[in-house]
Amino acid sequence: MADEPVLDEVVPAALDGERIDRVVALLADVSRNRAGVAIGAGAVRLDGAVVTLRSRKVRVDEELVVAELEREAAHVPEGDASVTVSVLYEDDDVIVVDKPSGLVVHPGAGNMEGTLVNGLLARYPEMAGVGSTARPGIVHRLDLGTSGALAVARTQRAYDSLVGQLAERTVGRRYQALVWGRPEAPTGVVDAPIGRSTKDRTRMAVIGSGRPARTHYDVEETRVEPATSLLRCRLETGRTHQIRVHLSAIGHPLVGDRAYGGEREGLPEGPSLDRPFLHAAHLAFDHPATGERLAFEAALPADLTELLERLGPPEPDESGPDSGN
Repeated sequence: MADEPVLDEVVPAALDGERIDRVVALLADVSRNRAGVAIGAGAVRLDGAVVTLRSRKVRVDEELVVAELEREAAHVPEGDASVTVSVLYEDDDVIVVDKPSGLVVHPGAGNMEGTLVNGLLARYPEMAGVGSTARPGIVHRLDLGTSGALAVARTQRAYDSLVGQLAERTVGRRYQALVWGRPEAPTGVVDAPIGRSTKDRTRMAVIGSGRPARTHYDVEETRVEPATSLLRCRLETGRTHQIRVHLSAIGHPLVGDRAYGGEREGLPEGPSLDRPFLHAAHLAFDHPATGERLAFEAALPADLTELLERLGPPEPDESGPDSGN
């Protein structure tokens, strides 16, 4: 999925009543000072509310989300006109881009230059410092290998509004995903908590101590050889790698998803898919200034459409009228 905070954990009983700066330092494995910088920057939330006091005491079972942990001397990105930015929509407050696969959204460890943020700053220099000096304008993210629609704030007013809408779960996000096999039901909901894997901290997993997560899906197309299904997925929550984890958990990993069991033999000869088949096809939110509901569609990119063409025509639809969302 999309959105990828540095930390998204439930406050354990052992830390009940502790100061928020100490809890962030312990759970994120950073210095107390660095945790304090994140709090001061408004990057720390408890149950969706931004925390600004380092002395704020936490309570057991509160959801602690740390959006970013900037270095002591934060890297300030610069504009880079060589980074191509495909814009679906722009006005004085917001920008909606069509992010390609392989483009990192903002600077971070190992990717300090050549990111979407660098390209945006070259085109919209007034964005510098909006929301964050390290990742100006960014209110949500898409994984490196995920393509599609992404909203960016051009002003602080827009940033605050979009962050609030994401917290209230009123942002509409719909994805297209090609998975191995065929789900038992043509429509369904995966309702399973997601947390960081205890075996590999770079991955997420369905675990009892994780945060609640719900993914709705509808089967759009099915194919027999090899057995694959094109799904339309809608997020009710926005956990890290949510769609990838949930679909893998029910036995239908995304085609091309190495991290979650989707790299398999059997695809037709042709260019290999070097990323998960996941595309953010639809994005909707309320305009920060006017309140008007805006909706955007991002067309399936060439590498994914080419794979579908190689797989051949889908099976005839025998499920009846579309159940919708």
